[in-house]
Amino acid sequence: MASRKELSSASGSGMASTGGTLDSPVKQVQIEGLVVLKIIKHYQEEGQGSEVVQGVLLGLVVDDRLEITNCFPFPQHTEDDADFDEVQYQMEMMRSLRHVNIDHLHVGWYQSTLYGSFVSRALLDSQFSYQHAIEESVVLIYDPIKTAQGSLSLKAYRLTPKLMEICKEKDFTPEGLKKANIGFENMFEEVPIVIKNSHLISVLMWELEDKSTVADKHELLNLSSSNHLEKSLQLLMDRVDDMSQEIVKYNTYSRNLSKQQQQKHQYLQRRQQENAQRQSRGEAPLPEEDISKLFKPPQQPPRMDTLLIAGQINNYCQNVKEFTSQNLGKLFMAEALQGQN
Repeated sequence: MASRKELSSASGSGMASTGGTLDSPVKQVQIEGLVVLKIIKHYQEEGQGSEVVQGVLLGLVVDDRLEITNCFPFPQHTEDDADFDEVQYQMEMMRSLRHVNIDHLHVGWYQSTLYGSFVSRALLDSQFSYQHAIEESVVLIYDPIKTAQGSLSLKAYRLTPKLMEICKEKDFTPEGLKKANIGFENMFEEVPIVIKNSHLISVLMWELEDKSTVADKHELLNLSSSNHLEKSLQLLMDRVDDMSQEIVKYNTYSRNLSKQQQQKHQYLQRRQQENAQRQSRGEAPLPEEDISKLFKPPQQPPRMDTLLIAGQINNYCQNVKEFTSQNLGKLFMAEALQGQN
């Protein structure tokens, strides 16, 4: 799949705001119910196993509210489709929507995820490209596994201003991150979502709810945790192992750096002693040498990957917390009902 950088750059000129300036932050995301159904349908049709589906969000900005009124998917294609141009496909789709008087302004993108596994360098780079070209853009994360448990899992995220500055400067060193006070907890900011439906759709939903069977409603009280909790814990353990490896890499770098500093200090001391002896014999001192060429500093491991792993671990922990709290509530309710009987 083509890079989201190219897509966001190509569509940056297709963004406009209504009733507000581009400097106004997005405090709320309003999504049409049809857009939610399109995202769910896209995953059901093309999401196979761990396959990630992505697409474009269209809409407009009103004051501090981002209204998402339409979307379309990125088509799935293989490496054999070398002639397929995603940028050209996107521009043609937006042009066709404009011709039929449908909102065609680019306001972000969406992506599916499984068990909340979306915090990655690819998502960071893609959202930075979108947010750099379109300031109000967001990324919608849809989790079909969590949605199948009984509640819609759809969240909107943006990069924080501090992380945007770091990405612009591309300074991912420990000193740069420490200076900017960047941690895994303040890399992404979640924007509240409101799903809007027309009055006719609301009436239809009320009728469908009245016609739903009692058995379907009782499925929400199912006490079995299936394999959702087990899979989440397994993914959490894998990311903890990744974090352990990153810590080992950084400790190795610290030891090598300390060892090199000692060698540099010993070398300078030997040079001073030798120059002192030469001076006592009336000889010229040794020529100056470039210490940086003799002692090249070891390669510093990237710290952004460590932050992303920590952010993903935190996301897994939040998912496990939500899932277990719901199950505990069901267990307490079942115990109370059983006690009454």
